[in-house]
Amino acid sequence: MTDSVLLVLPDRDHADRIAAQLRDAGYRPASVHRDMLLGEDDAEDVDWVVELTTGPGGAPAGDTLAALRELADDHDGFVTS
Repeated sequence: MTDSVLLVLPDRDHADRIAAQLRDAGYRPASVHRDMLLGEDDAEDVDWVVELTTGPGGAPAGDTLAALRELADDHDGFVTS
């Protein structure tokens, strides 16, 4: 299982809110930044990314991929690891 997980979301407000929820749940670093993903060539298509490496209890964030995918899906996003 991979340690690094990126939640990719189209909306900054959702990304900020989700990052705060994940930090409260014990994920780290849960930082938010803009990123143009591979294959995107238009600045309008740049998404907001919540970066996670560590999950609750110090486990790798990748250990909770199913829950993170569901969370991203609920906000029209996706997860990459």
